[in-house]
Amino acid sequence: MKTRKISLFASLAILVALLLGACGTAPTAAPTQPAVLPATAEPTQPPTEAPVAAGPCLIVGALYGGPMNDAGYNQAMHEAVTAIKDNIDCVQIIEAENVPDEAGATTTMENMIQQGAKLIIATAFNHQYPALDLSKKYPDVKFEHAGGWEMGDNFANFFGTPPEGWYLMGQAAGKMTKTNKLGFVAAFPLGWTSTFINAFELGAKSVNPDAETTVAYTFNWGDRAKEADTTNSLINQGADVITMHVDSPSTILSTAESRGVYSIGYQNLAAQQFAPENWISGTGFTLGDKLTWLASTVIDGTWQPIFLRCGIADGCMAIAPFGPKVPQEVQDLVAQTQAAIESGETVVFEGPIVDQDGNIKVAEGEVLSDDAMGSVDWFVDGVVGSPK
Repeated sequence: MKTRKISLFASLAILVALLLGACGTAPTAAPTQPAVLPATAEPTQPPTEAPVAAGPCLIVGALYGGPMNDAGYNQAMHEAVTAIKDNIDCVQIIEAENVPDEAGATTTMENMIQQGAKLIIATAFNHQYPALDLSKKYPDVKFEHAGGWEMGDNFANFFGTPPEGWYLMGQAAGKMTKTNKLGFVAAFPLGWTSTFINAFELGAKSVNPDAETTVAYTFNWGDRAKEADTTNSLINQGADVITMHVDSPSTILSTAESRGVYSIGYQNLAAQQFAPENWISGTGFTLGDKLTWLASTVIDGTWQPIFLRCGIADGCMAIAPFGPKVPQEVQDLVAQTQAAIESGETVVFEGPIVDQDGNIKVAEGEVLSDDAMGSVDWFVDGVVGSPK
């Protein structure tokens, strides 16, 4: 019995030794074929780092003198800038509203450039010189200013051509007035403002020789209280059609509407909402396609400093729908004159044109140049008020 147990233990010991010898040493030879995963196989472990997203193809910085929802100039510029992003997905937009003063404009643009902006769009009238100064400090950044006149190696100006629209609106006003008195609320006595007023009066007199346009200034681009007071003052003087050149037409339109007086808008086509009953028409900026094109030239490296001016026929401005009280014959007249302007048959500032004192300002056979329009300091015959 004892001998049998010893034999059994010995047999078990030999078996364990054989098993350990089989498992303890790995073969040193490499397999003849490497293991290959199928092409569709997914990795068993996720990547340790997320892929880096591509950055924007262009960062655009845009600043506005007032609120971007003013239904006026600032909203029109904001809509044009955001159209760049709508048309070019890889563009990033940085915007700043309510930047009315020059010092604030400089700081705002500097901040945008520090955030990588390579195109700055400065839209307020008094943004021009802060932008021009920065263009010299940052030669690798392109600057576009709205409605100015300065130019530089990396600084340019763009705008619509409002005089054509003002002439058309003057015709509509001249046909709609019963008192022959038209009122024009203006922010400041500036060269372009005088040009707009002159075009409006020339249009009115072309269909109504008795029409007069009285001008009153608020000396502010967005003082609602002054705009309301000035509008009421013009109406009290007999004006039965009111129009304006301020940043937002909303207060002036609302005031005229409350007095049952016709109105004509400017800057943005959205202005019609403030005068649902007595609205005649208006003009507004539609510069989205042009700003998209300018941005694309920055992206592809073909940008050049050009003095860009474009009008209704170019898609840079548009005429608003007519109001419910405007007869079809007035609408047809405006359409016919628009066609004549686009064909060159009618030229808004073709002489002879005389000023309030009877002096010839544009001789017969001559045309007031685009350059001269920005520095006009006189009113045509038929305008009541001072251009200075």
